[in-house]
Amino acid sequence: MIKPIQSEGLAKLRQEIDQIDQKLLELLNARAQIALQVGEIKRAEGSPFFRPDRVAQVIEKIKIANTGPLLSNHVGHIWQEIMSSCLALEAPQRVAILGPQGTFTEEAAIEFFGSACQLEYFQNFDEVFHATAAGMTQFGVVGMENTSEGVVARSFDLFLRSPVHVIGEVSLLVKHNLMALNASLDGIQVVMAHPQALGQCQSWLSKHMPNVERRAVSSNAEGARLAASNPQWAALAGERAASQFGLNIVAHAIQDEAINKTRFAIICLPQTLATPPASGKDCTSLVVSVPNRPGAVHDLLVPLKNNGVSMTRFESRPAKSGQWEYFFYIDLQGHITDTNVSKALEELQGLCAYYKILGSYPVSE
Repeated sequence: MIKPIQSEGLAKLRQEIDQIDQKLLELLNARAQIALQVGEIKRAEGSPFFRPDRVAQVIEKIKIANTGPLLSNHVGHIWQEIMSSCLALEAPQRVAILGPQGTFTEEAAIEFFGSACQLEYFQNFDEVFHATAAGMTQFGVVGMENTSEGVVARSFDLFLRSPVHVIGEVSLLVKHNLMALNASLDGIQVVMAHPQALGQCQSWLSKHMPNVERRAVSSNAEGARLAASNPQWAALAGERAASQFGLNIVAHAIQDEAINKTRFAIICLPQTLATPPASGKDCTSLVVSVPNRPGAVHDLLVPLKNNGVSMTRFESRPAKSGQWEYFFYIDLQGHITDTNVSKALEELQGLCAYYKILGSYPVSE
């Protein structure tokens, strides 16, 4: 039985919390009022409303100033939501993502923009690229690569003919859960997911569900949506999708690799947001092709070596010309304005039959 003095002490502490909450609310609304004024100035000047570099600077400053007991990472998340909510008052940011609700792309978008952004759901990455390039949305979020299954080839191909560029990235720890209407494997005849997710869970599926059909669908959340309509169907998706569609998680985190990350690119038109300034920890992405002659690919590496530029990714994709030609997707360590990167790119461009910078942006932790 709780002693009266403890009960009175608890009541007093709760009263103090209520008073602090009231002060916090007043301060947050005061911040929002200033944000509205900032929005009016930006609108008059024609300057961008969303500045991810400014968001990162504010959050980093707050985290450095934090003295606890709140963890700095938690403080960072709180401030991102505060800034997201204030930005929504200035001008709601429309973001194209892979739908339906509950995808990992949705999770990546919320991590980058905060939950106050206006998400627009599309059936595939082709539609996400189109919506962003056509101005239907200001930004888009697309999958680029996974630590287990490699690149998302379709996204790489779409960059070739799209005017959008990359202004940021999100590296998301992906856990695939098997979910269904029932809480067991009994009676499951079909497992549905995006092809990447099926590939990332193939060992577990082969061991535990060897005779079950694996059916590729447009997204993991779409698989969850379909599984909610038939007790013989299951899906591979995140916990967000299970909650969204009322499914039971039959098995948690069944991906073959314990550390399974997917890298998402944040895309927009250059006139929506220009290349972010150098942050000190950046990546420059480009796509090139070279004449089909001996040593041409080797020659691409020489300007990088001579200028001390590290290459963190080198992927080839068929040019689909019927001539056995390829495009090469390259990630370089550093920002396009860095002296060594700028000089290397200038030399590199002279060797290329095709050359396009996809973006220069801060890397995700």
